[in-house]
Amino acid sequence: MKVYILLLLAFFIFACTGINDVKTIEVNKTISEPAKIEIIASNLEIPWSIDFLPNGDVIFTERPGRIRLIKNNKLLEKPLAEINIARVGEAGLLGIVVDSEFNSNSFIYVYYTYFDEKDEMLNRVSRFKLINNNEKAVDETIIIDNIPGGRGDQGFHNGGRIKFGPDGKLYITTGDGGVTAFAQDINSLGGKILRINKDGTIPSDNPFNSPVYSYGHRNPQGLAWYNGKLFATEHGPTGNDELNLIEPGKNYGWPDLLCSQPTITHFTQPIVCFNPTIAPSGAASHKKDLYIAALRGTKVLKISLDDNGNIINQSVFLEGYGRMRDAVVHDNYLYLLTSNRDGRGTPKANDDLILRIGLE
Repeated sequence: MKVYILLLLAFFIFACTGINDVKTIEVNKTISEPAKIEIIASNLEIPWSIDFLPNGDVIFTERPGRIRLIKNNKLLEKPLAEINIARVGEAGLLGIVVDSEFNSNSFIYVYYTYFDEKDEMLNRVSRFKLINNNEKAVDETIIIDNIPGGRGDQGFHNGGRIKFGPDGKLYITTGDGGVTAFAQDINSLGGKILRINKDGTIPSDNPFNSPVYSYGHRNPQGLAWYNGKLFATEHGPTGNDELNLIEPGKNYGWPDLLCSQPTITHFTQPIVCFNPTIAPSGAASHKKDLYIAALRGTKVLKISLDDNGNIINQSVFLEGYGRMRDAVVHDNYLYLLTSNRDGRGTPKANDDLILRIGLE
């Protein structure tokens, strides 16, 4: 079914095919309405990240500090754990991922913001073990710590997405915490994409003999792989949100490079610049498509790629559910989290939601 909707605000994508070769693509105004949209959970409080246990059960975080489980298609009322987080603005319990060897170790990993003994806001990644038939998370082990947290009363720019890559390494997006200098300092963990072994040690092939994999980021919140290539979404300043192709050791320019300044050549350019701002968050890949959840843009974008990862088309995949926080593909379904109760949306009855959409 095709629904033709005139977008209230037309916006453009700049697909950078070379350092000084910038092509402008207008967003396709045709929205392909999925055949069936299921609501698998409702009345949630700022769900932030989602993953799956090997048996298909859904595990997800709520930003106020709860790890929750949908077991046998039913949302458990009691959280698996409640973490003491920094409940300030954008901070809190953010990313979650399940260990690829879960059947043998029962491990999950989460990213969260906390206050240290000096009342400084920091982020860490911790590992938990699920027990009691996967209904309780225990035995916290800190994997990586002292990631800069947001400054001020809004807790801006914490990053927070964690995923295992095809290489089995754990990838972590971190924000600059509102201190732009962190992004260009390779000795800081802020404003980076980090890559570590799942026990927290540093892979021998990392570019700086540290957890830092790429730098010069402002607030990246989405990770997705296609044909071995890593794509990351990033919140930029107004009119400068990005989709980047991530390569080890590369500098992505923040705070010196903006999407609107593609002639600055000594930084790695974004492959897409979103203007006006859409606040791209979670990202997922399926076949030759990337799906990007947009918060301020209140939509899910679909970006089609060729075999080499070059963009050939972009369109709006879904609208009408408000702010979209995460997108994950599992067993040919696209799972989406809404974020209308995060203080910047307009919640409707039963918000927030987890949606499930079948993919071809």
